[in-house]
Amino acid sequence: MRTSTLFGLSLTLFSTLSSSVVAVPNLRFPYGSTKVRGVNLGGWLVLEPWITPSLFDNTGNSQIVDEYTFGQLQDKTKAKAALQKHWDTWITEKDFQDIAAAGLNHVRLPIGFWAFDVSGGEPYIQGQKDYLFKAVQWAAKYGIKVWVDLHGAPGSQNGFDNSGRRGNAQWHTNANNINRTNAVIKLLAAEFSQAQYGNSVTAIAALNEPAGFISQDVISKTTQFWYDSYGNTRYPFGTAQEGDLLLVIHDAFQPLSHWNGFLSVNNGYQGVAIDTHYYQVFDNGQLRWNYDQHIQNACARGNEIASFASNNLWTVTGEWTTAPTDCAKYLNGRGVGARYDGSYSGSSWIGSCSNVTGNRNGFSTDYKNFLRKFWEAQVTAFEKGQGWIYWTWKAEQADDWSYQNGLAGGWIPKNPNDRLYPKVCG
Repeated sequence: MRTSTLFGLSLTLFSTLSSSVVAVPNLRFPYGSTKVRGVNLGGWLVLEPWITPSLFDNTGNSQIVDEYTFGQLQDKTKAKAALQKHWDTWITEKDFQDIAAAGLNHVRLPIGFWAFDVSGGEPYIQGQKDYLFKAVQWAAKYGIKVWVDLHGAPGSQNGFDNSGRRGNAQWHTNANNINRTNAVIKLLAAEFSQAQYGNSVTAIAALNEPAGFISQDVISKTTQFWYDSYGNTRYPFGTAQEGDLLLVIHDAFQPLSHWNGFLSVNNGYQGVAIDTHYYQVFDNGQLRWNYDQHIQNACARGNEIASFASNNLWTVTGEWTTAPTDCAKYLNGRGVGARYDGSYSGSSWIGSCSNVTGNRNGFSTDYKNFLRKFWEAQVTAFEKGQGWIYWTWKAEQADDWSYQNGLAGGWIPKNPNDRLYPKVCG
């Protein structure tokens, strides 16, 4: 037996499982029968330069490109003050009220390992976990379910700035990185499995976007991590008693078919969903698609999801957007251009970025009509599985990515059941 402390609470964890067998408790949301309709709270507790470019521009240092360098390459007092203001203002109770009013039932809340552990000497500034608890309380008040999403792991699981540290993915190369990640999942699961969170936190998303495209080693380490996360999340009490939190795994950028049979009910597992992300903006070929091709490919994705979900795991598209370009400022990284207008190294011009991102007042009627049709096509496709969580709720300078501004601009309906194009996918 060992005791661990999380958020000031003493938690007793047992190293061996009891031999007692208990009935499987219900999950906190009926994932098999009610569609997930949600939005990500991106750029809040994990910084992303493209979501809040002002935070980075205001540093006056072009080398600050992620949350790691935000804490490393400027005065700590200045950095802490900027983060405190950001945490206090970027997402507030009013956002949860508005999310509920938009007919949504979930938020996915990214948070980094550094909110809980900087024992590796990382320069991250802490304080995020207090806001995690505020968010959970607001969610409960407005009937919103929360996926707590570990978005960044020690060493970085993908090298993206949204992992906390841009550069090389080193998570899989060091057993201590993985051990530290497992420890955070254990702490999160133990905390949020408590009954007091029964009306809010429904899932632990164990790791966002591990970069399986890098090597077979990443896939192998990720696969084992998912097995570990199953035990840590579904059996959070240190006994044979199952908890009532859903475990969410990510597809690691592999085809859904790669995960056929993995952690499935048919193989004796319960309470697992897979998170797949769907974008059409990070590939030169896809960026060249015309509006009809964007729609057609989104609709086709629904058939793939339906086939996998019916035979394997509940499938939720946990990130997607109405944006058809990568034009948003810093989307590909601070100081990195866009493929669409040829300013990204090695790309060639496809079209102008004018009036396809930024302020919606510059969007043409035709463009907004496409955004609406694209929204409907993707929702139709993703609901052939267990639903969707849009990326992201708000962005400073990219209305094409913002659910909040999509509502205001009319290309996202205030009721997710409303359709202007009910036969968009045939």
